[in-house]
Amino acid sequence: MALPVLRLALLAGLAILAQATPGAVPAAADGSHDFDFEIGTWKTHLRRLEHPLSGTQRWLEYEGTTLVRPVWGGKANLLELEVTGPAGAIQALSLRLYDPQSHAWSLNFASSAGGGFGVPTVGRFSNGRGEFYDTETFGGRSVRVRFRISDISADSCHFEQAFSSDGGRTWEVNWIATDTRVRG
Repeated sequence: MALPVLRLALLAGLAILAQATPGAVPAAADGSHDFDFEIGTWKTHLRRLEHPLSGTQRWLEYEGTTLVRPVWGGKANLLELEVTGPAGAIQALSLRLYDPQSHAWSLNFASSAGGGFGVPTVGRFSNGRGEFYDTETFGGRSVRVRFRISDISADSCHFEQAFSSDGGRTWEVNWIATDTRVRG
């Protein structure tokens, strides 16, 4: 009787040891709540490059708000952006959808000026930072798009979009937003 119990204890110990073995491949993390930090209302300062990939460096400034609310128990969320500046107003929304099979998010962006969703950027969060990519047409040519979310804290976060016309060797940042949480 003691031998089967000892054998079970030994197998259990080996299973625990195998889980702690350096170099073991961890299971993919469930990232379905990666955007939970952003739920709420934010004051947004936005800078956008007036003419990306043109060689000019004229930046346009905007101020306004961003509202983010969860959908489907946090496995999706809806962001509404409304900002104004000397160059006019921007109204946009982003529907972010989580894919539990790939553990990736697709960020689907639309502006009131365009009336439809563009190509989704797809990616995930790692080490406290989100990074998302796509390929789309801009100015009649194919460009890589990179969208990063960084400097995430309880009260602020940073967003940055960049284009690459050379397959990702070099990047030009064209959209920078800093959000500060509105309390109360």
